[in-house]
Amino acid sequence: MFQLDMRSNRSIYEQVIDNFKELVTRGVLEPDAKLPSVRELSRSLTVNPNTIQKAYRELERQGFIYTVPGKGAFVSPRENVEIRDEDVRRVTDSIRQEIRELSFIGLGREEIEALLESILEETL
Repeated sequence: MFQLDMRSNRSIYEQVIDNFKELVTRGVLEPDAKLPSVRELSRSLTVNPNTIQKAYRELERQGFIYTVPGKGAFVSPRENVEIRDEDVRRVTDSIRQEIRELSFIGLGREEIEALLESILEETL
């Protein structure tokens, strides 16, 4: 389910969050689907349970998951996900920088637009 890159400069915590969001976006995890327990996921990823717990807490804070005491964690319906301005700004800045990089390596506006359209088609 989750894949981690131990050589990445991104923390395990961030990778778990990103993996989860990608699985939700791709429809692999449906709303109200039960997630592995903290212990199960930490064992399968060979990661400290505190790291998984921290990731689950952040995902819940952002509205991606909800917990039912005694039952576990579940995927929230998409309408419960909080859209934060700071996240939109951070991602927009990243996209802007990558578009500049594409221009720098020689792609023109039309090529960049076609590439972005292709990415949108395969992603959404």
